[in-house]
Order: sequence, then C-alpha cells, then structure tokens
Amino acid sequence: MQYEGVLRKMRTEIGHPIQYYMLFEDDFLNVNQVLDKTLTIHFIKYQCLNCGENRPIYRQGFCKSCFFDTPSAGDWIMRPELSTAHLDKEDRNLEYEKKVQLQPHIVYLANSSNIKVGVTRKTQVPTRWIDQGAHEAIEIVETPNRYLAGITEVALKDHVGDKTNWRKMLTNDVDDKDLVEWRNTLKPYIPDEAIDYFIASNSETNLEFPVLRYPKKVKSLNLDKNPEYSGVLKGIKGQYFIFEDDTVFNVRGSEGYYVGLEIQ
Repeated sequence: MQYEGVLRKMRTEIGHPIQYYMLFEDDFLNVNQVLDKTLTIHFIKYQCLNCGENRPIYRQGFCKSCFFDTPSAGDWIMRPELSTAHLDKEDRNLEYEKKVQLQPHIVYLANSSNIKVGVTRKTQVPTRWIDQGAHEAIEIVETPNRYLAGITEVALKDHVGDKTNWRKMLTNDVDDKDLVEWRNTLKPYIPDEAIDYFIASNSETNLEFPVLRYPKKVKSLNLDKNPEYSGVLKGIKGQYFIFEDDTVFNVRGSEGYYVGLEIQ
C-alpha cells in the first residue's frame, strides 16, 4: 500500500487501545493496522500548512513568514495566560481569537513521564492527553475562557511540572500516581479568580496505547537529515511512531512535510 500527502497531527479515537489515523487529501490510514509491518517514509518536499508553499518549515507546520503572521500561531497558543480576547483586545485576528479563547478550557494533570499541569480546550479532552502520551490524566479546573485557565496553569507550575520528558514517555519508564490526591493537594494554589471553577468530584482517566514493544534507548528520526527511512512499526504513543530498531518519529513535530508512505 502506498500513500502520499502532507503530514499533520494524527487524529485519534479513544478505545482499548487508542486508534490512530493519518488523514490525507483524498485518503486516510488507520495506523494501528500497520503494526508489525514495514513502513517506509520518504520526504518529498515541504508544504506550509498555511500558505501551502514549498518553503522550509519553521515551527508548528508553518514556514517562517506564516508562523509570525497566522493567528493560529500567536504567543497565546503556547502561553494561554497571554490571551486577551476576553478584553476585546486583538493579537493578530480578534475574530479567530474570540472563537478559540472564549470557550470552556480545562486545566488538567497528566502523567506521561511525570505529573505535569496543562491547559486545553474542553473539546480537546481526551485528545490532548493522548497527544502527550499520558497513561493517566484528570481535569482539575474548568474555566469559561483561555485566560483564566492560563493564569491557573502559571500558578500551579510553581508546585508541579509543566513539561513532558518525551524520551522517558516513549520508553514507558513511568509510575502510576494518585491524581485525585494531587488535585486536592494543588487546590490551595489555584488563583482566586479561578477557584470557583475547581472540579472536586471526578476520577482519573486511564489510556491504553497500541504498543507491541517499547524502545530501550530512543533514536529520533529527522527527515531533513534522513529523508528516507524504513523500519518495522512496533507502536504508536503520543504522536510518535515507535520502530523495531528503537527509532522514533514525531509525526506532529513533522507537520508540513510532504511525504510518501509505503507499507509492506
């Protein structure tokens, strides 16, 4: 089987295990069906997710000029506390920013390699946890906008991490934690503006990834340095492919790369 198209973040579907899909312009691939088969990835060109031009990808699937222009790459994406739509104040495009920022957001705890705090739109639960490779997660605050979620995350970062050790996550070197206990421990540090949105009575969500074998020591595939790679797919976790030779490939980190895929 052969596929061709621009890489985007894989779509996911909750299940036991989670189902992964790659979407192309005229086709799609259920990646779970490729497990234990040889997958060849061939880099063909760049295709910016905004302008569509064959320009080197700078960040988040965008060429450099689009990254600093498109509203979907504003600083508030990575730093929710910088959101200003609730003040009717524009960053790059107020209409877009209101659409994204002025909707319910979740502050959560996720355990991928360690416990971390994060923010996502309510509609992105549990997708965000899956993308981070979390094997367990829990909502702790639900706010009406992105700004309140952002300042809550900033306050809690003084007491719990906000980064995932992706290498540790991919080797499955993780411990189960009592996230309900952690939620209650962190409650006193929630800002006054957001404390009314604290979620006091929920349980953690557990996630199962389609992995046949975890790598012992990960080797990252970079398509700029190695434009063609072939290996037996042994698992999918987060947004990563895991291959038999311990090579891992970050699909989301390669958004905007136009590739050919061959499955044998």
